[in-house]
Order: sequence, then structure tokens, then C-alpha cells
Amino acid sequence: MKKKLALCTPIPEKQMELIKEYCDITICGELKHGKGNVTEEQTKEECMGNELVVLGDEYAGADTIKAWAEAGMKFMGVAKGTPATVDHDAIAEVGLELSYTPGRNRVAVAEFNIGLMLAAARRITLSSTGLQKGEHLGEPVADIYDVPDVKNVIWGPLDENHPFIDYGIGFELYGKTLGIAGYGAIGREVAVRAKAFGMEIIAYDPYCPAEKIEADGAKSVDLDTMLSQSDMVSIHLPVIPATKGMVNKDWFAKMKPTAYVINTARAWVIEQKDFVEALQNKTIAGAAIDVFWQEPVPANHPLLSMRNVTLTPHMAGLTTDVDGWSGTMMGDEVTAYLKGEPRKYIWKVQK
Repeated sequence: MKKKLALCTPIPEKQMELIKEYCDITICGELKHGKGNVTEEQTKEECMGNELVVLGDEYAGADTIKAWAEAGMKFMGVAKGTPATVDHDAIAEVGLELSYTPGRNRVAVAEFNIGLMLAAARRITLSSTGLQKGEHLGEPVADIYDVPDVKNVIWGPLDENHPFIDYGIGFELYGKTLGIAGYGAIGREVAVRAKAFGMEIIAYDPYCPAEKIEADGAKSVDLDTMLSQSDMVSIHLPVIPATKGMVNKDWFAKMKPTAYVINTARAWVIEQKDFVEALQNKTIAGAAIDVFWQEPVPANHPLLSMRNVTLTPHMAGLTTDVDGWSGTMMGDEVTAYLKGEPRKYIWKVQK
């Protein structure tokens, strides 16, 4: 008799062919209804009575997990890099392990992270938005294709109306020191890419062996050293109780006044009021962030009006490639379970 699988996230067809030999599959959750269109109650009902439950972004609290376990769930997977949408204690309480997909979007986030660093260093978003708003433009012309024969085309005299004066001229990443806070899958990918830009990399991660960091050409340092020596501090801390508000006024006070904070992890790890005040008071020079304490961002949030902050709406982990990476990893976990083999990606509850 085939096992029953409730599937809420895509798995590549090649793996699905094998899984179908073992399982009757019911498409549930966001895979059935679309992104953001599912309540926990819907997910609970649709996945009830399946031996295997594989979630994507759906929520599953303690009551849901216990109900699934009582109805025969023996395998649970969440296709996320950090499975923060489910109750870990409840999973352990019912005697199960949780499969997840660590590092599924590590390349996507790392590439975006480098983009934020460049945007912050070179004032890219500030100047681009300024031009689109009509700042520092010339008068309209009758024919935009009829241009003067000038070899050295420049923006105009370097006076108080020049965009360089308004937006600033920025700095190069080359030769600067990048501090990596958290040398996990994404932190490492950022470090390797930043190294290619000619940056010096120092990393703070008390749980990562120094030799692993140094094998990538980076240097393992303590927290104070990372903060005091970095021209940019890139946050890659996991979302666990111990990291809530960890990045606070004490951090900012130890940083260079010319330093920038880059965050593509979670806003949860930064103490919001301390962060806003550090930027307003020029304790640090600026920031580039992709994540917020409330999403969508409240329209009156002070960060929105700061010219020293680059903001994006939680886009770093979103590419057309991520679902493929995630689905492949979760497909391997499901297959291992069905074959009675050890699973590779098991979440360890962190305090």
C-alpha cells in the first residue's frame, strides 16, 4: 500500500517520478492556492491524515502539528532555509525530526547582498531615484537624438547644483574591510564574492571553526575586532531567541563612524530604535537593508526618508532559481525517508 503525502511546495519532476512510486500525493497549501492565499486552518485541514507533510511557507503551530501527528504523520519537512514558520518544540514533543532546506537561497541572497553593498557605497539608488524624480536634469529638447558633437560629455560645472554634491561620490569596495556577522551558508557566499572585489574579510561566528573561515581567505576574529575594523558589517545571524535585538547600540558605538550595516537576514536581530538613532545621529554612516520589523513597511517609518539608507522590499532570497534548489533538497529528504535511509538536512533546535 502506498504512503500518503501532502505536498505544499514544488519538487522537480524527476524526483517526483520516484516519489510517486511510493506515495499517493495530494497537492495542498500554497502549491494549490497560490502564494499568500492560505491560512493555517486551511493547511491543517488539507494536510490531515498524511504520513508525510511537506510545507513551503505555510504556518503550522503546536496544535496543528500535534493533530497531524495524532492522525499518522511520521515525516515533516519545511522547504525553507530557516523553518521559522513551524513550532519546533511541538515537532520534538511528538517525537519527529524536521527536514528543511538550509542554504537553498544562499546564492540568491549573497548576490543581492553584494548588490546592496555596491548600491550603498556608490549612492546608486539615491541618484537613480533622484533622476527619475526630475532632479539635476537639463531643459527639455526638441529632438533627443540631435546631440552636440562633444567628445568629453559631462554633467556640468561642479557647483552646488551638481549631482555629485547632492548625492555624494561614494567609495570603492576594493581594499575595504568587510565584517561578516554569522559565517553560515549565506555569510560564506558573501565572503567569497566580496573577496573577488578585493575586500579584506573578517568574520565573527563563535560556532564556526576558525580553520573553516580561514580556508576561504577570511580571518576569524572576536566581535569587538569585527565591529571596530569593518568598513561594512554584513549581518547573517540566524533567527533564534538568543539573537533577538543582538545588533544594538553597543554594536553601533564600537563601529567606525564611516561604516555601513548591510542586512539581508532578518530585522528581528537588530534593535530597531537603536538602529534608527544610530543612523539619525551619524553614529554610523549608513545602511542597506532588505528586511523590516513589520512588512509591508509602515508608510511613516523614519528609514524611508533617510538619504543614507538603501531600502528594498524583502527581495534578496527571491529568484526564479530558488524553488529549484529548495525542491531538489526536499525531494532528497523525502526519498531518503521513503527508502529508509538517513536524511541529510535535519533542523537542530537552537536556543
